[in-house]
Amino acid sequence: MSLPESAPEAIAPVVDPAPANLAAEETRKGVIAALVAYLLWGFLPLLFRQLEAAGSVLIVAERTVWSLVLLAVVLWFTGGFGDVRKLFADRKRALGTLLSAVLLAANWLLYVWAVETGQVLEASFGYFINPLVNVLMGMVLLGERQNFLQTVSILIATVGIAIQAVGLGSVPFIALGLALTFGFYGYFRKTAQLGPASGLFAETAMIAPIAMGYVIYRLVTTGPGVHADPYLFAMLMLTGPATAIPLLLFAYGVRRLRLTTIGMFQYIAPSIQFLMAIFLFGEHLNGLRLLSFALIWISLMVFSYDSFRRRNRVAAAA
Repeated sequence: MSLPESAPEAIAPVVDPAPANLAAEETRKGVIAALVAYLLWGFLPLLFRQLEAAGSVLIVAERTVWSLVLLAVVLWFTGGFGDVRKLFADRKRALGTLLSAVLLAANWLLYVWAVETGQVLEASFGYFINPLVNVLMGMVLLGERQNFLQTVSILIATVGIAIQAVGLGSVPFIALGLALTFGFYGYFRKTAQLGPASGLFAETAMIAPIAMGYVIYRLVTTGPGVHADPYLFAMLMLTGPATAIPLLLFAYGVRRLRLTTIGMFQYIAPSIQFLMAIFLFGEHLNGLRLLSFALIWISLMVFSYDSFRRRNRVAAAA
């Protein structure tokens, strides 16, 4: 028996595509922001190579001052100074920020010195092992337990570091120093609980008096020096945006992407630096050092595979 013409037909539920489209658009913006951030970090040695005449200490001092200027402008327009005032009013958070500021300055100084002395290859090695150092710090400092594959990846990386030491004829202090200072920087940075712009402003503000004091000292004792050269002075000013902009882009991207996606992006910068060190700066890559890099890459693949596997299990359970 057929239904009367006046009977309502069964209508399929209408799904509004707007939320899905909005999420996809936000993800696309996050990918672009993170990609640009890591590309800028990857090509950062080109800027520091232009400033070899200034010396690593002056470069870091100028980098600090000009970063502070740019971040102050950003906070002025975004109203972030209130968060900074709250931080300085909290003694514990201020101390944590001071420690992170010292570690960040040490990381900058070591990295610029590595570029200045033609050791970009070892610097890239340091940023390759940084994710694994973070895992190891979680085990030692936070009591985090690692599964079998994570343990295997750490052991492979340890062997790679040992081979790198043999290839260099000494312990790879630059690589380990960069990985450890940045790892501990992230550890102490979490205690401040500040946004990316306000947090970086607070850190640079704490070390800015020392940086400015050194710039003035150089001007008084050695004269204008590189500041008298318009090109070099412009390059020194550029270190501020070159520092702050990638960090702000990264913060924008990380809020819109999964951590596993960000984890894959973080190998872009050291890969670019690795290639530049060999093909542009002419650094030597012997067999032992190549083997150490190969082991690190294997370690990272094992670690990344495990991350994707655990992520998929969580998604399936949800």
